[in-house]
Amino acid sequence: MTTLATRPANTFGADYAALQKEAPRNGAAWLAPLRQRAWERFSELGLPADRRGNERWKYTNLQPLAKVAFRLAPRPAHAPATSEVKARAPWDDAWTTLVFVDGHYSPPLSRTTEQGITASSLASAASKDRTLVEKHLTRIAAVDEDHFTLLNTAFMSDGAFIYLPDNASPAQPIHLLFISTASDAPAATHPRSLLIAGRNSKATVIESYISLGESDQHLSDPVLEVLLGEGAEVTHYRVLMENENSFHTGNTRVYQQKDSKFSSVSFATGPAVGRNDVHALLDAEGVECNLTGLYMTTNKQHMDNNISVTHAKPHGTSHQYFKGILAGQSHAVFSGIVVVKPGAMKTYADQKDMNLLLSRGAEVDTKPSLEILADDVKCYHGATAGHVDLDTLYYMRSRGIALETATQMLVRGFAAEIVEKVQPPALARYVEDATERLLPGLKFEAHR
Repeated sequence: MTTLATRPANTFGADYAALQKEAPRNGAAWLAPLRQRAWERFSELGLPADRRGNERWKYTNLQPLAKVAFRLAPRPAHAPATSEVKARAPWDDAWTTLVFVDGHYSPPLSRTTEQGITASSLASAASKDRTLVEKHLTRIAAVDEDHFTLLNTAFMSDGAFIYLPDNASPAQPIHLLFISTASDAPAATHPRSLLIAGRNSKATVIESYISLGESDQHLSDPVLEVLLGEGAEVTHYRVLMENENSFHTGNTRVYQQKDSKFSSVSFATGPAVGRNDVHALLDAEGVECNLTGLYMTTNKQHMDNNISVTHAKPHGTSHQYFKGILAGQSHAVFSGIVVVKPGAMKTYADQKDMNLLLSRGAEVDTKPSLEILADDVKCYHGATAGHVDLDTLYYMRSRGIALETATQMLVRGFAAEIVEKVQPPALARYVEDATERLLPGLKFEAHR
């Protein structure tokens, strides 16, 4: 068992005790037992800072995170200026947007444009929609062995609550925007979000994380639970653009019922250490799950994608396709697994991770894997990691194209396959612009 015994008591204990005292006042006292069970288990486990014997964190060093004395981020006295938020984050005035500043819901920055759906803060829904929330919260991201899900559950008090009734189909995306502001001391946020998609509902959901401070240290520890009813379809985008001193340990848990479809595209760059942990359970026939992502790292950044899909019933389809672009002395991890349970015949699953290394110091650990316990299935996996093709580069330079321009053209072409999957126009422009801004910092170093 991996622990770092000094951390829970010294950095999180006082904040946890204070949060439990507040529960009766915020109308969500029923959350206290859930928090307590999670806290007790987290206190036993600690943070996964020792990688020996810990397969889930084998390639990710959390010692830098464990050494920081994070305190729970306080409620901000004032909301950031709308103009500043729009300049930093994906934004469209037509979207339904829920904004959270340092983990707290911000009504002045939020706006609801769609009728017939519920889009609110979890803190509000925990009392106003208690029956629905209590039935589903922690159903698929339960108190389990995942350290950061436990930590999030122990501190969950706010986040987003989205409920799509049967046959609902909002015309505009629903945007969940999480902002970390500049702070004098290292601050931690633990937003918990719950998305329930009713039978035959259809929606686009954008989940984005940004930093307003350029150099302050903060920890974002979000958990998103997604439950899809029969025939529901959710298109999900996840944008991670926090600063290079931040830590991010995101967990997404997806539960799918008959004939539902979940498609997710992630775009990640920025944190000192980032983790995108996604698990989807395909628990009925005719289910489709598509998980796609692009991660771009430079300097000494570290990005870890832990992606898993479990096929529990027959006739399910899943696709995992990730691409990484690494420069400087950055490090990336892709750990993907497809599990086909006994009886899940006629399953089709594939997974692929492709990486472009631009420098001698960049490193990637990629480990796609299959665990097949049923007959009559089609499952494939593969991974590649390579450098810029010198012959192609030579050809371009012989045509008068400068080295930096030629490299950027090749990198842009490599990224385009994922970037072009982003459909909402405002979000597509944001991702394209962010990619263009990053290109000059992705320096090419010839390998000899």
